[in-house]
Amino acid sequence: MTDVESQPLVRNATAAASTGAEHIEVPVAYDAILLASFGGPEGQDDVIPFLKNVTRGRGIPDERLEEVAHHYRAFGGVSPINEQNRQLKVALEAELVSRGIDLPVLWGNRNWAPYLSEALLEADAAGYTKLIAIGTSAYSSYSSCRQYREDYARALEETGLGEKLQIDKVRQFFDHPGFVSPFIDGVTTAFEQVAEALPGIDLASEVEVLFTTHSIPTADADRSGPPERGFGAGGAYEAQHRAVAEVVMAAVGVGRSSMPDWQLVFQSRSGPPTQPWLEPDINDAIAELPARGVRAVVIVPLGFVSDHMEVKWDLDNEATQTAADNDLYSVRVPTPGIHAEYVSGLIDLVLERVNGTPTAERPSLTELGPWYDVCRSGCCENVRLGFKPALGGLAP
Repeated sequence: MTDVESQPLVRNATAAASTGAEHIEVPVAYDAILLASFGGPEGQDDVIPFLKNVTRGRGIPDERLEEVAHHYRAFGGVSPINEQNRQLKVALEAELVSRGIDLPVLWGNRNWAPYLSEALLEADAAGYTKLIAIGTSAYSSYSSCRQYREDYARALEETGLGEKLQIDKVRQFFDHPGFVSPFIDGVTTAFEQVAEALPGIDLASEVEVLFTTHSIPTADADRSGPPERGFGAGGAYEAQHRAVAEVVMAAVGVGRSSMPDWQLVFQSRSGPPTQPWLEPDINDAIAELPARGVRAVVIVPLGFVSDHMEVKWDLDNEATQTAADNDLYSVRVPTPGIHAEYVSGLIDLVLERVNGTPTAERPSLTELGPWYDVCRSGCCENVRLGFKPALGGLAP
């Protein structure tokens, strides 16, 4: 065997994942779980430094950042996301204990303390060498998957632990029952709330369900997922959301004679007006509903795992106000948060890798999954930035 042939296909991966197989069906004895998230400011003085971290390398002046900062300022400069991750970490630890699984949970953020580099240093100090990462994002795109993988690589470089630590990742879990079930419960409850608030309302003709997710540049969306899958416009990112929305509506519709229409809409775009991003914006979609005789809207934050700033501000503030301005009754469905099935599902995803669960035995609620353990070559390219070193997938 030549030196080239003996090289692992996936850098800094465990022996099983370094082969580059789509699904790893070999048991791996991990030392710890790495809970990886976006991060957020914890006070007014943190806001601008945090936003500089988020936009690093883009040269955005402080005046522009302050335009975004007012969302955080309205919450005292504190993003909800860190406290939510503290709660999720505790919930994961409790679930592990209840199952008799001896795996510690380390937590690191991409953009604010505790940073991923701090979590890796903590792992090294404890003598851990094999980590399995859970990113707090369920779908495939640059910002929701590949950027996490790039930050794992960057954190290894920053800490100088590239020769000591191996990091695998769980598959994107958009169609795992643990992630989808809370939304099914939420939409079911929302319909009950609408019926109670507006007696006699016709579910089929007077209610609209808006499944909402973070808008991203259309160029990034088109390149989300493996190129060879040929998803076309919107890529895997849009296809995955639509597939999950269909599953939710089908499950909620069981036993009902009729169901309302639904749309996939987008929110929280942040790019310049000249750059195409996924549409329609949720506020534009809401404004069009009264003309169709709609009286109530159910907002489902399908793209989000917890009630962080894009949910608390963009939905609970802006979208809810838009609904009120258009005389629409609105209900916002909860995100998974620390829902018992979501927490249990995340541990199930870890155990797939611990036990080397055969692909055929892995639950997935759409025909798109189960998604890959090891991301495919060229997956989720960022056109503007190009391919940077990333863990958990085949190069580039």
